[in-house]
Amino acid sequence: MLPYIDAPFAYLGSKIGIGSDELKLVFSFLLSYPLAGLLKRVPDAHPAQKNLFVLSVSIFYLVGLFDLWDGLRTILISSFGAYAIAKFLRGSSYMPWVGFVFLMGHMSVNHIARQAANDPRSVDITGAQMVLVMKLSAFCWNVADGSLPDADLSEFQKDRRLLELPGLLDYAGYVFFFPSLMIGPAFDYVDYRRWLDTTMFEVPANVDPSKKPPTRRKRKIPRSGTPAMVKLATGLVWIGLFAKLAASFPPEVLTQPRFLEYGFLRRLFVLYMVPLTARTKYYGVWTMTEGACILAGLGYSGVDPVTGKVSWDRLQNIDPMEVELAQNTRAYLGGWNINTNKWLRNYIYLRVTPRGKKPGFRATLATFVTSAFWHGFYPGYYMAFVLASLIQTVAKNVRRYIRPFFLDPKTQAPLPSKKHYDVVSWLTTQIFFAFTTAPFLVLSFSGSITAWSRVYFFAIIGTLVSMGFFASPAKLHLRHMLEQRVAKASSTQQKTGASITPSVTDRGDVSELRRSVSTDSLRDEAVLGLGLSSDPQRDLDEALSEIRAEVDEARRRAELKMKMKKTSR
Repeated sequence: MLPYIDAPFAYLGSKIGIGSDELKLVFSFLLSYPLAGLLKRVPDAHPAQKNLFVLSVSIFYLVGLFDLWDGLRTILISSFGAYAIAKFLRGSSYMPWVGFVFLMGHMSVNHIARQAANDPRSVDITGAQMVLVMKLSAFCWNVADGSLPDADLSEFQKDRRLLELPGLLDYAGYVFFFPSLMIGPAFDYVDYRRWLDTTMFEVPANVDPSKKPPTRRKRKIPRSGTPAMVKLATGLVWIGLFAKLAASFPPEVLTQPRFLEYGFLRRLFVLYMVPLTARTKYYGVWTMTEGACILAGLGYSGVDPVTGKVSWDRLQNIDPMEVELAQNTRAYLGGWNINTNKWLRNYIYLRVTPRGKKPGFRATLATFVTSAFWHGFYPGYYMAFVLASLIQTVAKNVRRYIRPFFLDPKTQAPLPSKKHYDVVSWLTTQIFFAFTTAPFLVLSFSGSITAWSRVYFFAIIGTLVSMGFFASPAKLHLRHMLEQRVAKASSTQQKTGASITPSVTDRGDVSELRRSVSTDSLRDEAVLGLGLSSDPQRDLDEALSEIRAEVDEARRRAELKMKMKKTSR
């Protein structure tokens, strides 16, 4: 650490009740803006200078600002270990899995060390390492894809693959990219390479020259100051809101004796505000780091050929309004930690699945376990994950069998009563997920149980009761009622000649909702945010089917072996 650099942060932190390391972290995010502006001004023809600038700033952050010599060593071990695995095992189909196990194992050691230290106000390297695991495991897969024929690759893999290993300087620049070093956002190496050689900013031929984004002087990177400053201002607002709320709604309040003095409704309010307060911090820092990436040019995602509007959402990691206004599990998790969700889908869920087969229970389980281990080993994480999976099972059934009653069976347009459903859905989603995510903040098992018990385990009881309801004959009754609604609408349609979008179809003796406005979004993705399954019941059924198939196959082989023995005698 540079001499005396810690003193002003320690003094200010003591005055406002925030740790000096937390202040230094915010300071590094702010400092990244002018530094990103300088980085963008390094001539496009000198990519090596850009890499050296990136490395210099990141080393200053790690060593000069945070005194994280061990952190620097950790990053070097992970990054050059992954590079060596990609280089020397490139021809092996196991290479990306070896790299993944190495990276996850190395990070797990640091997770355990951080958990043992139990100092949440200090900045350690695990946050940066979590981002690095995403970047480097994806790098290993991209290298592996580079050795496969086009016929074996999806369009996503073709776009991300690396036909040859990058040079060490370019690779180091990718690893140490300072605007996203400490907390992300994560991105693939091809994004960094296209930013470095400026091919990212080439305008497609179908774009009118007058619609091309404006640039300065001879730089190819479009002007990005305005969108970056908007992100900075937005991030600072969130940070200010966090500073305002943090003293009133810390996680510790859920386990303190005075929490019992409140009435039940006030406890629910506090339970809702504690995770919301924690989210404002993440909204702030993730928005600020995204803005610094935009200022450097890496957030560029293209230009609209009609309007000429430039998009800067390539590295968007958070959508606060989608989370806070979410009426269901998918929207809530879909707007949170977006790049981690993409990594889990593209580099875990789809990679576990054998080529030519559809992802099933094993892919979902592998994704869920990876997500849990990636976060760390606090018991509260796993309590939240398990409960969220159960809530998703209920939410899926509610959306499939309750929501259609609030839609016109002919057009699937919302009925006037739909606004009441929306309000109840929003309120239920928000308060149930406040309950679910409380252990994520309390962390310990005993503390989490204490916090849950003080609101009478309402979300667990409600979830189990709802699961029992949908496992009972009531579910068939709801199906029958939906069939009657569609049949009635169909008869009206036959009389009037109007078109109709059916919601229910018969398949043998079981009816299910067809793909429609109300159910379309349910089938787009098999995994939600944090690695949760979009349909846990389906995955359980698939798991049981796989087990039965394996048992039958084992029995068949045993019988065949016995017959062969008898024949040989």
